[in-house]
Amino acid sequence: MGTPERATGPTFAVAFGGGGARGLAHIHAIEALDELGIRPVAIAGSSIGAIMGAGMASGMTGRDIHDYARSVLSRRAEVASRMWKARPESLGEMMGGLRVTQFNVERIVKAFLPEQVPASFEALTIPLKVTATDYFGHGLAVFEHGDLNSALAASAAIPALFRPVTRDGKLLVDGGIYNPVPFDLLAGLADIVIAIDVVGSPTNSGRRRQTSMELMFGASQLMMQSIIAMKLKTQRPEIFLRPPVSRFRVLDFLKIDAVLAETRSIKDELKRAVEAEVGKRAHGHVRELAPA
Repeated sequence: MGTPERATGPTFAVAFGGGGARGLAHIHAIEALDELGIRPVAIAGSSIGAIMGAGMASGMTGRDIHDYARSVLSRRAEVASRMWKARPESLGEMMGGLRVTQFNVERIVKAFLPEQVPASFEALTIPLKVTATDYFGHGLAVFEHGDLNSALAASAAIPALFRPVTRDGKLLVDGGIYNPVPFDLLAGLADIVIAIDVVGSPTNSGRRRQTSMELMFGASQLMMQSIIAMKLKTQRPEIFLRPPVSRFRVLDFLKIDAVLAETRSIKDELKRAVEAEVGKRAHGHVRELAPA
């Protein structure tokens, strides 16, 4: 469908939504865009979507990201080693036992990011917008300049799992809370905006009783889906897709093979949607010229 720069034809922008391990499905979307020869002019992301977007904006291909993610997440020992590197540094931080909630999410993001991802937004090859939730400011924070790691960490700082991030005098938590799929940030930047929603919905696991943590995460999913539904009523991207991710939990990163296997269909679905949208525009252009 053309050269990577897409000198002719419509331009594209991509919004990658948040959803923890469910966001591994974004890898298929990036691979599909690569295979179509599409290089977005802008990317926006929330939480895991911001991290995936940073990989793509760094110049990594979908195959690069796929291979890197599997090389890390398919090996428990490798994950444990990187988590150990991100452990609390002081005795005071470790008092009461070593718990995930005591981990500094900035250290965790840095420990797991591929080396191709640069330290600053300015070094990216594609403009990137990263969301976070300004806790005391009661609103959305969007980062697109300066330090990249702290922005990605803030976007991924899921409450009850990780500490919030302080940046620019703001206390920041998970960007998915306020803007689960930030396609609205790309309005007017490209001819075609693609949005990938990996929030998912609570599913019945067959157990008679849900744990408090499961209920909390499930309620969060429902609230985020409500936000997305309201946004879609007022501003809908040209392409909006939802991979089948609901059976996976937010921290199911070690199930990368299962997530990728179950969401493989999103690759062809995205290709068909892009081809349909491009075709629709091309036929519309022909109809406009026909009378002349």
